[in-house]
Amino acid sequence: MNEINNILYITGAGVSEESGIPTFRGKDGFWKIGSKNYTPQEMATRRMYKENPEQFLSWYYKRFAAYRNHGPNKVHHWLANKNLITQNIDGLDGKAGNQNYIAIHGRLDQMTLFHTQGDNVATQQAPWDSVDETSLTESLLEVFKISLSTRKPMKSQSFKPYVLLFDEYYTELYRISEAQQRMIDADKIIFMGTSFSVNITQMALEIAVTQNKPIEVVDPYPVRIPYENTTYHRMKASEYIERAD
Repeated sequence: MNEINNILYITGAGVSEESGIPTFRGKDGFWKIGSKNYTPQEMATRRMYKENPEQFLSWYYKRFAAYRNHGPNKVHHWLANKNLITQNIDGLDGKAGNQNYIAIHGRLDQMTLFHTQGDNVATQQAPWDSVDETSLTESLLEVFKISLSTRKPMKSQSFKPYVLLFDEYYTELYRISEAQQRMIDADKIIFMGTSFSVNITQMALEIAVTQNKPIEVVDPYPVRIPYENTTYHRMKASEYIERAD
């Protein structure tokens, strides 16, 4: 049998769990804990950012930016020279040295001007270390250039965290065309630490099925896929890479 050279890895929150970052749907996951008045599914929306940016930014800071100084684990380092699309916004693959991975849902360490979806905008470093936690809400509004009088973001003036929200869609800002092409070009797709609950994994699965590509699922509790050409590895990604080497 010919050796498979072009392998695409698609990773989810399970890969970063060993770096001390909660998964999304675990006991203490990001989508289990909301704010005082809103669920995470209500918080992580463009609508919330537009209508109540102080609630949105405070929640985002506490649930995501609090982990900004965590470091990559051995799985991230193993993936550093691999063809990689990650659903994670933690930026740990970049810290591990992967220079060309696609962060399909954005990156915690970056932000953009607030813009209409689909507009061509650049990313820039998010100034999380400038935030004063003693007056968190006011400081976040100031850092993200949101008027303290109107308390509403303004397009092309205010900033927004570089993150794809529930009520947003994939655009070229998130390198969606390149991601799709990587899926099409891959000889095999390996999913690691993902629950298959977001659109990007369904997109990859559909391409694999259509083109009859082999896939592998690496997860201690893998989601069963209705596709025969699937191999399951009931283990953590850290265990898998030890066997793969």
